[in-house]
Amino acid sequence: MATELNRRGLLAVMAAGAAAAATFAPRAAFALTTDEARSLVDALVNDINGSINSGKSDAALFSDFETIFTRYADVAIIAQSALGVAARQANPSQMQAFTGAFRTYIARKYGRRFRDFKGTDIQVSDARAVKTFYEVQSTARVRGQSPIDVRWQVSDRSGKNLFFNVIIEGVNMLATERTEIGALLDQRKGNLDQLIKDLPTLA
Repeated sequence: MATELNRRGLLAVMAAGAAAAATFAPRAAFALTTDEARSLVDALVNDINGSINSGKSDAALFSDFETIFTRYADVAIIAQSALGVAARQANPSQMQAFTGAFRTYIARKYGRRFRDFKGTDIQVSDARAVKTFYEVQSTARVRGQSPIDVRWQVSDRSGKNLFFNVIIEGVNMLATERTEIGALLDQRKGNLDQLIKDLPTLA
């Protein structure tokens, strides 16, 4: 039971901040190359590995993950996707505030989970073009568990090479974030401003 719970936890962790709905996928071909997509994910997983195995305090780990998420993820698209329909009803100031709150929420939420996986080794193995983006395959090797397949979807839609989705063992993890954010918004009777205020403290 503990092993299965740890495995589920790692699956959620690996999606930190990271997923975006298919409706937000790039709509046109870009100049990004396979090598560039792979290089991005190589750097990303190196930073993740270094952070979780650094022995840093929780506060420092959370700060690391906020930096990693900001550096490598298309944060605006991921936040918009997580908010779902409510994102279309929000004004620009609300979306900017939600994106900042969501960044902190993700960093704390998954930073807290990552601290339980010291010694995890994530390795990039392959990259390929898929329609108008690139998919980079990596494997998370956890002591005492079978390898976990992790596929990062990367584009330059926002003008930079960034990941916008993560598929873990065939599961698109954005659905989990959208469900959780939707439930939190429902609990506040659709009051987005209240969710923005509360979100950084909820992880």
